[in-house]
Amino acid sequence: MFRFQATLLLVSAVQDNEHLPQKRRVPTQARSRRRVEAILDAAERLVSEVGVEAASTRAIAEAAGIPVASLYQYFGQKEDVLLALAARDMAEMDEQVLTDLAALPELTVAALVTSVMDSFVSVYRRRPAFVQIYLRGRTNASVHEFGREHNRRVAGMLHAFAADAGLTAPDFPMTAALLAVEAGDRVFQLAYADSEVGDAEMIAEGRSMVTRYLEPFATEAGRAGIPQ
Repeated sequence: MFRFQATLLLVSAVQDNEHLPQKRRVPTQARSRRRVEAILDAAERLVSEVGVEAASTRAIAEAAGIPVASLYQYFGQKEDVLLALAARDMAEMDEQVLTDLAALPELTVAALVTSVMDSFVSVYRRRPAFVQIYLRGRTNASVHEFGREHNRRVAGMLHAFAADAGLTAPDFPMTAALLAVEAGDRVFQLAYADSEVGDAEMIAEGRSMVTRYLEPFATEAGRAGIPQ
């Protein structure tokens, strides 16, 4: 159990430096960090209220109660604010995945898929602005690439976890792990396209689809279950 959790924590630690887009100044002083958090909180509220397109840098600055010039000290353009907000929520998402996996009483491939996808749903429920930016904002090239890069990192994390836990055969291809993550991501895009809470039936079918795809790669233990 501890080895499995250590794998996840190690991968998460490596990812910490990759979450934030590098197109902005990263503050080191506590006061500046608080100001950046205030800007992101204001952007989150604004996106939830008026949508991504209407959330201009001027509107974000006004919502944060600062001059727009102060916003530009940390973010070069609106897109940088949105990416930083998505990165913050994605860090929360990764932490939720780790917490929920560690709490599983028994490990199977099916339980792994269900736990990870349910973790995503939990964060989407808490962060409606994340749904707007991340799931509905893929027409933006930077958001699209951000999503693809995160999917690659999640696939690598889960591929390592499944191997360490003995859930998958030694020849389980990384391409299959990535395809499973991309398929799950697309399920969420469809499920939240016209719904703020997500289409529960579509998400359930998505879990079943990804599970059925991965189970042929599972070991006997990965199908029968491994106590944590």
